[in-house]
Amino acid sequence: MKNPYLYGYLPLITILLFSLTFGMYAVGVSLQLFQSIGVYSGMREFLSDFELRIFLLIVFALIFFMVFSALKLIGETIHELGMLFFSKDSEGETMSQARGGYIILFIGAACSAVAIQSLYFLVGIFMVTIIMYFIFVIYKMSNFLSVGGTVGILIFEVLSWMLLVSLIIYVVLKLYNGILASLPFAQ
Repeated sequence: MKNPYLYGYLPLITILLFSLTFGMYAVGVSLQLFQSIGVYSGMREFLSDFELRIFLLIVFALIFFMVFSALKLIGETIHELGMLFFSKDSEGETMSQARGGYIILFIGAACSAVAIQSLYFLVGIFMVTIIMYFIFVIYKMSNFLSVGGTVGILIFEVLSWMLLVSLIIYVVLKLYNGILASLPFAQ
């Protein structure tokens, strides 16, 4: 039996797993921060330790879910725009070939559960998973593209992501410098 929708649920499960693992790490860091600044005891007056951890996990997992969902949407849009420019496939066959790569993302998300205690391992697993998925998709699509089209889509996607990441870093640094400049003790 070959069903074209067999892997349709894997992106959601992958996003949920990555959101939970990054959220669990964020809970540990935030509780340490709350204890160091003296807010933790005040929060414990309203919630038990377990309730506080669950509340923070829901908040952080939801935030990471939104971030990863937005990244998936942006990634698919960039990829399909690249396919519009460089592919001659009018049937959509290339997109169905790349769906098998969802298994790579799922395995990476499952592996991230092992690295909950280390931000470096979490980010490393996330980045390695994304790079492996990208290589798999380009490899699968190269069967349907010319050499020029493969190189074109590769360059287009890398440049698009570099531009997007550079823009985000620029905005964050501008915001950070603006906040620091507005503080009275920083002058």
